[in-house]
Amino acid sequence: MTQPKLAKSASLGLSTVVDFERERRQVSDQAIAAMRAALEGAGIEFIDTNGGGAGVRLSK
Repeated sequence: MTQPKLAKSASLGLSTVVDFERERRQVSDQAIAAMRAALEGAGIEFIDTNGGGAGVRLSK
């Protein structure tokens, strides 16, 4: 997913997504939750640490 598409899907400004990815500044917990929800809505599943570290995968 592109940064502009994620920003639009999460109802955030593009600069928030860019700043989060580049670790330029601390973004709010609400913005992080909105990005996660947008990614989950697009079929991304976040997986917990299971011996190999946390990660993501496409949901089935």
